[in-house]
Amino acid sequence: MKVLFCTDGSKISFNALHNFAKWAPENTIIDAICVIDWSFLPDDVVIEADGFSTSCANIADNLLDYAKKEVEKTGLLFGEKIKHCGSAVESILEQAQKECYDIVLLGSHGKKGIQKWLGSVSREIAYNENISTYITKEENGKMRVLFATDGTEISNFAITKAIEELNLENKEIFLCTVNENPDTLFLDGTLDSNWILAIEAQQEKYSYSTLNNLKERFKTKGFEIEDAIVLTGNPAQKIIDFAKSRQIDLIIMGSKGKTKMQDFLLGSVSKKVLESTNSDVLIYKNSL
Repeated sequence: MKVLFCTDGSKISFNALHNFAKWAPENTIIDAICVIDWSFLPDDVVIEADGFSTSCANIADNLLDYAKKEVEKTGLLFGEKIKHCGSAVESILEQAQKECYDIVLLGSHGKKGIQKWLGSVSREIAYNENISTYITKEENGKMRVLFATDGTEISNFAITKAIEELNLENKEIFLCTVNENPDTLFLDGTLDSNWILAIEAQQEKYSYSTLNNLKERFKTKGFEIEDAIVLTGNPAQKIIDFAKSRQIDLIIMGSKGKTKMQDFLLGSVSKKVLESTNSDVLIYKNSL
């Protein structure tokens, strides 16, 4: 597995590296990228003046040297140091697409100024239609992973990729799926109570079948499931609440590649989970 680690030198970016290392197999190759993004500087700063650009380049070199040492401490393999100048989002996407990384790894925080890019940049990268991303907001260590599934092809794709790519040995594995309340999916008066009960029964049957199939699938790979549960309500909020109640370290989800306009119009459970949970989130993308 080949991973692009994005760092601005902040603690949260290195928390992302250390969190991810707990799930990565030993043969994972980590490339590190640091982007000198002038857009966050005040307008009165003259980039060319007094060797300012050279100083920034030296800082980036030092950060990449430190990143190399931190990767090596985790026991993973270090690949390349990559230094770009320009838009952080465009530089990371360009590098990710050029080298076809399996995962792009970032931290996320809401700071402003010179350190803010890992807050806004991580969201922009995560919303890209074909880049799989691992996002960290805080350090964790309970080794609990939640697979949130709806039984669709993209959910199955995410589970397949995770089983193939991640180190799930000695981890606590949880499964969940969420049924939306039928009466929230239709206009008032369009369904009678019998129809709603029938839909709920079909949802429940499908959901338990999905989880039972997944449990067997994990069992054949040698993994036991800690808990598998069917929830009812708003999918994103139920996933967030369940992850918090079980102190989940990592939520794994699939997301079908969408354009920005489609994402704006349709919304996205994975997007809402990413924005609101404190757990790490790994979103596998596949433009099906």
